[in-house]
Amino acid sequence: MQTLTPPSHHLNNPLSLPRTRQFSRVSCIYRSDSVNFPNAVGLSRADWQSSCAILSSKVVSQEGPIDKSADHVAAVNGHKTSVDLNLPPQKPLTITDLSPAPMHGSQLRVAYQGVPGAYSEAAAGKAYPNCEAIPCDQFEVAFQAVELWIADRAVLPVENSLGGSIHRNYDLLLRHRLHIVGEVQLPVHHCLLALPGVRKEYLTRVISHPQALAQCEHTLTKLGLNVAREAVDDTAGAAEYIAANNLRDTAAIASARAADLYGLQVLADGIQDDSSNVTRFVMLAREPIIPRTDRPFKTSIVFAHDKGTSVLFKVLSAFAFRNISLTKIESRPHRNHPIRLVDDANVGTAKHFEYMFYVDFEASMAEVRAQNALAEVQEFTSFLRVLGSYPMDMTPWCPSRGD
Repeated sequence: MQTLTPPSHHLNNPLSLPRTRQFSRVSCIYRSDSVNFPNAVGLSRADWQSSCAILSSKVVSQEGPIDKSADHVAAVNGHKTSVDLNLPPQKPLTITDLSPAPMHGSQLRVAYQGVPGAYSEAAAGKAYPNCEAIPCDQFEVAFQAVELWIADRAVLPVENSLGGSIHRNYDLLLRHRLHIVGEVQLPVHHCLLALPGVRKEYLTRVISHPQALAQCEHTLTKLGLNVAREAVDDTAGAAEYIAANNLRDTAAIASARAADLYGLQVLADGIQDDSSNVTRFVMLAREPIIPRTDRPFKTSIVFAHDKGTSVLFKVLSAFAFRNISLTKIESRPHRNHPIRLVDDANVGTAKHFEYMFYVDFEASMAEVRAQNALAEVQEFTSFLRVLGSYPMDMTPWCPSRGD
């Protein structure tokens, strides 16, 4: 199958094209009625994309219609205009900001949800040192920033060692056509922040992201804080809000970097209930990377079956038989077919919930055993998609100790 690439004379400023969004979708979608994985390890980019990016011809029918808001974004960015994207450093991108980007430079641009000082920004810096981090006000906008060539990568938190999976982001991985090209595991070090001169006994409320509040619940109680706890969109945003509104009765749970950025003092350091508090982030790009075998790789897939969850055991057996370790399995409701009805004339109608299954396993798609495992999985499933095959984060383990 031929791999689509943009004409060379458009590479410097692809967003100036009226048909940019159409191209960004087409270039990332590959379909085949049957997929035969080659035994050779040395796959070309075209072979890898056509074989592994999408393994099921039914992907469109499984995912349903495209979100109408995407067409709105394309209309906003389709007209010819000159827009300066040198955004104020503390103003996140919104959907209306998705306009033609400046010409590509040598610095990698990484989109993340939140404002400067967010943990996602720290994850972007760990994955891509010296990158240009682009704040976005929503996870959806971070995806669109990459799709529209405003950013080269997006950073997406998918699970936390204490709070578990971030379900909304798993749904976004399926809705969009970006590929996972890496992962970062970031220790989370929470601090209690307030305006300079504020003492803990003066506080009446603490604000932060819901997971941050939950991760510090016991420590806040031990500090003797009889305060209301209110959830906001992100940790660094809570610190920014206190500074912008001069709230002397309110504290935020955020990073030490957020305190530096917004002129706050640290009332208490390392207030997370468990020092083994780690968030896993995945890095997303428009194109997949070519899998290798010279270092540990992880592969992420999503699959479903139109006959219910009984196929799950067979799918897991395909990995167990080849001694492939699974590191993650997550189920999410099948949005297009949430309920399956089974009629029985004698006892009535049984109602079964339908699910999509997300699986991470420790193997590279360049390995024959992984190729054979997915070939077997495809026999049991009605929908199968490879979200990415990428290097594992093998950095030494170090519990949270601050920045």
